[in-house]
Amino acid sequence: MDIAEVAKQSGVPASTLRFYEEKGLIHSVGRQGLRRVFNANILERLALIALGRAAGFSLDEIASIIGQERSPDIDRDRLVSKADELDKTIQDLIVMRDGLRHVADCSAPGHMECPKFRRLLRLAARGVISSEGSGKLPQNRRLQSGRLRTNR
Repeated sequence: MDIAEVAKQSGVPASTLRFYEEKGLIHSVGRQGLRRVFNANILERLALIALGRAAGFSLDEIASIIGQERSPDIDRDRLVSKADELDKTIQDLIVMRDGLRHVADCSAPGHMECPKFRRLLRLAARGVISSEGSGKLPQNRRLQSGRLRTNR
């Protein structure tokens, strides 16, 4: 299958396919003129890459997880570790969502008079709440049930 057909069937632009090949995520088996040619299993491999990206893995992590083989032997411990990381992120986001909803519905005359909003402001000022890294909280500081918990 040439690169144009792979791009068409997968929805992955040819430029991304070339980038993935440079990163070692995929491999062409030859050329037809100037066009790269791939095995039929390329679509499955691209689906694995897409799933890894959706789960939050970096391209380097995906490359090490799926390896170079036709049939990848995915490291289950790494999957469990990523699932645990996602659980922590979900919990942090739930706390933030609940805090924002509380502040939006708070009966205080103004947001600055809302104790929960003031607590969120203090946490943000101390760097406990951060927008860096996809809105995640720093690893050593987590919010749990609206309260600061330090993982040390």
